Amino acid sequence: MTRYGAQYGPDITFLGVDPCDWSEPSTYADADVVILGAPFDDGASHRAGTRFGPRHIRQSCYLPQDGSRPSLALRVDGLKDLRVYDAGDVESYSGDAVASAKSLQEAVHTVASHGALPLVIGGDHTITWPDVAGVAQHIGLGRLSTIHFDAHADTGDTESGSLTGHGRPMRRLIESGAVRGDRFLHMGLRGYSPGPETLDWMADEQMRSYEMTEIVNRGLDDCLTEAFAIATDDCDGVFLSVDIDVCDPGHAPGTGTPEPGGLTARQLLDSVRRICYELPVTGIDIVEVSPPYDQADITSMLANRVILEALSGFARRRHDQTNDAIWDPRQPLLSARGTDT
Repeated sequence: MTRYGAQYGPDITFLGVDPCDWSEPSTYADADVVILGAPFDDGASHRAGTRFGPRHIRQSCYLPQDGSRPSLALRVDGLKDLRVYDAGDVESYSGDAVASAKSLQEAVHTVASHGALPLVIGGDHTITWPDVAGVAQHIGLGRLSTIHFDAHADTGDTESGSLTGHGRPMRRLIESGAVRGDRFLHMGLRGYSPGPETLDWMADEQMRSYEMTEIVNRGLDDCLTEAFAIATDDCDGVFLSVDIDVCDPGHAPGTGTPEPGGLTARQLLDSVRRICYELPVTGIDIVEVSPPYDQADITSMLANRVILEALSGFARRRHDQTNDAIWDPRQPLLSARGTDT
């Protein structure tokens, strides 16, 4: 198989990083991270358009596409200090969710089994089923915890007779045994779904949900600290899934099912940075960016920065492990004279 490239639009890589072919591991033998596009939106229940998400997220930046992004806050360059490749889009078949999921799981598993972290750009949240399953296939069923940022739980059973869709991937993962319900953590839930029957199922599976009311009352940092302890207990890795609608629509208007009252962009970026610095993250996806409903690329730019914060967190983690140091997010790394403190 040769590199597929982009399914929609020109074949560009994420901010200019080197290309690779996920099916040819020799093309990313030294990779720390391999980016995969998943332009699938047949699972959307309301407003479609996330199939165009990968293209927009890859290019939404006012800086040159030069494969370098030094972090002002962390004093690392996630695209330089790590070896990051972009494998292009995994071919998604419009109208065939099963074939699309099978192809994506194969790609994610191949990347993970060859020592790189798969970072998947969606696409609607249907893709998290094959994304997490592909990593779990490598690490071991039930050995992977999940931290899920979203306005919605995505734990529905069926809709119009279908088991697939962006409102159901988390139930499919738990039912399949890929992940444990008691190591599945939702962050940012709010609104008017799911209903009582689904909530009862979630309680039976011992899923932990941090609704926005709790996050506001307790503080996001406190909730994250508690979630980290659960996610790292008796598991060998953490998968991070970010639905951009976890943010308030004022910060992320370009999404299919916006829900008022969410996180700010700043809260999401700080959370992702902290997760990737503190936890053994083994896979990531960022989903539900729908460019047709975006305004001035606000949502695509935020998703682009979510990826950069994740990579910067990984790079700082490696730097500090090498130098026997610990980063304190409450303290600046930049002194008045412009040197590391």
